[in-house]
Amino acid sequence: MSFDYHEPTSVREAVELATRFGGDGRFLAGGTDLLIQMRRGQLAPRHVLSLHRVPGLDAIEADHAITLGALVTHRRLERVPQFRGPLQALIEGAEVVGGHQIRNVATVGGNIVNASPAADVVPVLLTLDAEVICLGPDGERSWPLEAFASAPGVTARQPHDLVTRVRFPRPDPHSATAFLKAGRRRAMEISLVCVAVRLTLDADRERCLDARIALGAVAPTTLRAHAAERSLQGRPVTDEALHGAGRVAAGECRPITDVRASARYRALLAATLVERALARCVTRIRQAA
Repeated sequence: MSFDYHEPTSVREAVELATRFGGDGRFLAGGTDLLIQMRRGQLAPRHVLSLHRVPGLDAIEADHAITLGALVTHRRLERVPQFRGPLQALIEGAEVVGGHQIRNVATVGGNIVNASPAADVVPVLLTLDAEVICLGPDGERSWPLEAFASAPGVTARQPHDLVTRVRFPRPDPHSATAFLKAGRRRAMEISLVCVAVRLTLDADRERCLDARIALGAVAPTTLRAHAAERSLQGRPVTDEALHGAGRVAAGECRPITDVRASARYRALLAATLVERALARCVTRIRQAA
């Protein structure tokens, strides 16, 4: 494994180098995916562009909107006080990514660019209506996160595009989020299925005003369960409604059968986890009242 190693000191320099090297270059953020792919021979870049000397990419801003720099680690997500409460799912998703050593270096930007359908934090960001912002030679571009990945490892980003940050609005009043993951272990395990939910209730905390449901490891990309979301719109959040939403979400899955689980089992897990995550959101909203 031989390559030239570069350490740009600004986003502009990073983009200029990436533009020069084209498909022969790769950005290095945390490296927890890139280095493994290189060791396995899946990738063989001639140039590796480390982002660790580029200032500002590890910033977190929590004003009118929330902005996460591409180099924000999962360990930092676990520790942001502002995420406790309506954004609790960000913590819940981050704290089950690998072990402590992995979370200390694995980054939000790298997780998004890797485009794994089993990523843990991506479903949470989907429920928050996040957008991905990139800088390229022609300036900034942004995509809704839902439209960013089109297949495992395939995104709308060009080789010269640097993901700089992900941004999403603050949740509305009377909102809560939740993340649940099924695997043989709680962490250091690829999800069999993972589910993220954002729920907004009316002022009486009885009826659904808005719902976002995202599913991981049940399709080629992380997906939004739009039909399940619509099934809750305007309805009282009864046990029956939450159970029904879980069943509808399971019907939107496109799981595979592999050595870890059957497609049928994954669909059943999705239904159960969606129902539980929705119920957890209802409880959190009512307890915060």
